[in-house]
Amino acid sequence: MAKSKASADGDTVIIKKYANRRLYDTERSCYITLEDLGTMVRDGREFSVVDAKSGEDITHNVLTQIIMDEETRGETLLPVNFLRHLIGMYGDKMQSMVPQYLEASMTAFRKNQQDVRSALEGALGANPLAELTRRNMEMFQQAAGAFIPGAGGSKAKDAEIAALKAEVAELKAELAKKK
Repeated sequence: MAKSKASADGDTVIIKKYANRRLYDTERSCYITLEDLGTMVRDGREFSVVDAKSGEDITHNVLTQIIMDEETRGETLLPVNFLRHLIGMYGDKMQSMVPQYLEASMTAFRKNQQDVRSALEGALGANPLAELTRRNMEMFQQAAGAFIPGAGGSKAKDAEIAALKAEVAELKAELAKKK
């Protein structure tokens, strides 16, 4: 098997998909799974999936399959009404604008998410309860991880969330006393 490690930009890993549905990571020279590709996405690793026989870029199809697998496992992220609206856009005159709009919306969402995290860390870092706040931030991030596909929700996560809510309530009460 040829070892075409990365594309011309040097940062994109080439994944070859064979007729037997196996995926081959040309950078690490090993076979991988769709779950591995999901991990690569979450880690921010760029990759391109090509059909090993035809050389056709099938990244879109594979990413869609990863979403389908996550949604099937009960890790639903896409609400039914959103899916209905999305399906309704196929064939619509505005269809060509939808991908750019969705991409811009997701970029804005991620930027806002990062801004909120930074603001919380900045505002809470100067507080005398900084250590308690740091632990609460860690618990908040773990709780938020329950909403990321692949992180998996469980009774243990629910208990963590309940404990986090209780600690936040305690913090609010302590802060109210100090004011």
